Amino acid sequence: MQYRCGGKTQSLYLHWPFCPYRCRYCPFVALAGHDSFMNAYNAAINQEIVLFGQQLESRLSLQTVYIGGGTPSTWPPALLLDTFGTLNNMFVFENNAEITLEVNPGTVTLEAVAAWQSCGVNRLSVGVQSLNDAVLKQMGRYHTVVDVERFFELTDTIFENISVDLIIGLPGIGRAEWRKQLEIIATWPIKHVSLYFLTVHEHTRLHADLQRGLYELPPEDDIMSMYEETIAYLHEKGIEQYEVSNCARKGYESRHNRAYWNRVAYKGFGLGASSFDGLRRFTTTSNLTNYLEGMQQGHDVTVQSETLTAEQIHLERIMLGLRQIQGVKREDFFKGRSQEECALLDEQLARFIHEGLLIERAGHIVATLRGFMLENHLVSRLTI
Repeated sequence: MQYRCGGKTQSLYLHWPFCPYRCRYCPFVALAGHDSFMNAYNAAINQEIVLFGQQLESRLSLQTVYIGGGTPSTWPPALLLDTFGTLNNMFVFENNAEITLEVNPGTVTLEAVAAWQSCGVNRLSVGVQSLNDAVLKQMGRYHTVVDVERFFELTDTIFENISVDLIIGLPGIGRAEWRKQLEIIATWPIKHVSLYFLTVHEHTRLHADLQRGLYELPPEDDIMSMYEETIAYLHEKGIEQYEVSNCARKGYESRHNRAYWNRVAYKGFGLGASSFDGLRRFTTTSNLTNYLEGMQQGHDVTVQSETLTAEQIHLERIMLGLRQIQGVKREDFFKGRSQEECALLDEQLARFIHEGLLIERAGHIVATLRGFMLENHLVSRLTI
């Protein structure tokens, strides 16, 4: 099934799946020990970009590009420059386009930094995760605090827009140590913080380790307290929450991620990449051999496509709206509902407001911090 951009697509995602190692908690399409395929993969993703661009009636004007992974900071500079040459041939970058690249601080080199700057990358998303070297190693993540410090030394005068990722709930990180980490991070020249709760996915090494009793996760109450304290602390430092997991200084919110949350069309390239044309969602194969062979032969490498129903669209709008600080228009909960359903929804909204999980503000229903942490529960009860 062919992706139809309809002139709306202004965001691209590029997936670089290669990693120097695989973190114990990682559920993503990531390949460790496959560096010998980098050249072939680079040629394939360029071919995919060209094939897509050739089907368009006119060149897309890009507002955002996000390079994720995997570990995109291991994309060899010459190959990355080659891919950006293809992007520039096929599309038009707007003057203020946001171009983000994910970085593992243990993989940064002067040559790579120069290549990122040459490509037009203007936003770095850095996977710090923790400032405890022992915990990082325990989780199979082999960068260190020294690597983070060196990252800032190499990039601070070149990149103004830097975001850091942190994980709440790592084994061995209690509330006191978490607070100390926040105090250090607040001294860094950053514009954005992404906060993620540690999620234990099946078929990861972390899941197996926990089943064997090798680690003990922090109590849920401590995790919730750390989250609440983090949002309050960042607020004091001028870094405001704008989505359940994201906080930024004013004007530095992630424009690319907002495209996802606001259901704007986007196109993904590479292994396991997702795309959305406004009505349908597509997923590319996550099998490296199938992807490389498909691109060599000019075949469609989509393995899944879904046309959303009106009910799914409604569910997405509620779910994604409640993730954001502005919330959802109250009237949007009731669209397309019967009188009986509207009465039940009204009761449920009132109940959640009474419980302190939601508030009503300027005609919008907005999640509180506790509501953000129970978002799945809220959505399941508010999408009858």
